[in-house]
Amino acid sequence: MSKAPSKPKEEATGPAGKSKKKLILIIVAAVVLLGAAGGGAMFFMSGKKAPKEHKEEVAKAPVFLPLEPFVVNLQSEIGEKYLQVNMTLQLPDDEQVNLIKANLPQVKSRLIMLLSSKDAEGLLTPEGKEVLVNEITEQINLPFTPKGPSQKVSGVFFTSFVVQ
Repeated sequence: MSKAPSKPKEEATGPAGKSKKKLILIIVAAVVLLGAAGGGAMFFMSGKKAPKEHKEEVAKAPVFLPLEPFVVNLQSEIGEKYLQVNMTLQLPDDEQVNLIKANLPQVKSRLIMLLSSKDAEGLLTPEGKEVLVNEITEQINLPFTPKGPSQKVSGVFFTSFVVQ
């Protein structure tokens, strides 16, 4: 008779033990899940914070490279016309200055070809000079070697401009 009561106790504790294990397993899983969610939220929130101190970057002053004067024949239907021009290039840094200086024969050739192809009458207007500035910038920014890097001329300034 003593054996009969012990079996019901094991059966009674067996299912209760399984439910306790399931409950503990669910609690542990929930804690791990909440911890992971909290850690992920903290990670993403910390990346989106705006910096409290704004560090102002000091803009580098541009570097200017004056070129030698150019004197070229211009295209003209009413006789010979000449252009005498002095110009200065604006570059971002000394590295670009050195690159331009190292390739100065190519730069001069490109500019002479460009300037001598211009019509005298077109260069007398402000719009004509602005177009010329853009074309000079494009010509100088072309790579010096095939598939090489392009230059970074950001401005062309005329310091003297005479059409005669």
